[in-house]
Amino acid sequence: MEFLKLVRRRSFVSEVVYTVLNIAFAVALVVVIRYTESIPLALGLVLISKWRVLAVRARFWFVNIRSNLVDIIVSVSVVLHMATINASTLDDFRKIILLLVLTALYVAWLLVIKPRSKRSYVALQAGVAILLGTAALYSIAFSWPASAVVFGMWLIGFSAANHILNTYDDETHPLFLSLVWSLVFAEIGWVAYHWTIAYSLPVVTSLLVPQVAIIATLIGFVAYKSYDSFHHHQKIRTSDIILPLLFTLSVITVLVFVFNRVGTVI
Repeated sequence: MEFLKLVRRRSFVSEVVYTVLNIAFAVALVVVIRYTESIPLALGLVLISKWRVLAVRARFWFVNIRSNLVDIIVSVSVVLHMATINASTLDDFRKIILLLVLTALYVAWLLVIKPRSKRSYVALQAGVAILLGTAALYSIAFSWPASAVVFGMWLIGFSAANHILNTYDDETHPLFLSLVWSLVFAEIGWVAYHWTIAYSLPVVTSLLVPQVAIIATLIGFVAYKSYDSFHHHQKIRTSDIILPLLFTLSVITVLVFVFNRVGTVI
């Protein structure tokens, strides 16, 4: 009984330490962005936080990096969004409020969403990476060459697909299918590079949400539901994807044919 109490106590202490360290990490990012305005320094903190990825033999580095891509994309995107908020024309009070909200959401990612291994949570993790990653990419890459933007979308698509497919059995060939899906995202990236529409947020109009981030997330959701249906039934059942498909088509139709008139071309 004493041993069980000791194990339980150690587990509790480790959970407390884990929680405190993650909160401290999120706070450190926002402090660096707010008071030094150094994006490289904040990105350096993100890379340092991933030291365990390389704390193994070199032959395991590729596998570890691949499995951590989604978290890396989300973390890098949070840094870039923090920098965008801090550099915006908003007054200091609204900047601080938005930075605190984004920090709280990032803490929720670190403590609640990221640690979950249930497939629905894994799909949510991939969706967050697509949404934040694509939004961050098109918010800063307006002066980049098309090849860099296409590669960025390729990487986001690959990481999201690989993240979800690895929750299925080995017969799914996750690496091959992830590469195929990354090509779809690369095509989306190329098209969006030549015609990018962004929408301002209701309260903070100086912050823009790229249209492609919403569309890419919705397409990824439909692809996930289609594959999940095929995996369980050896075919894509209409009943499994009809609602996600109709919702996606409706949102994309409204965005393209209605909200393009109120969006901003970037």
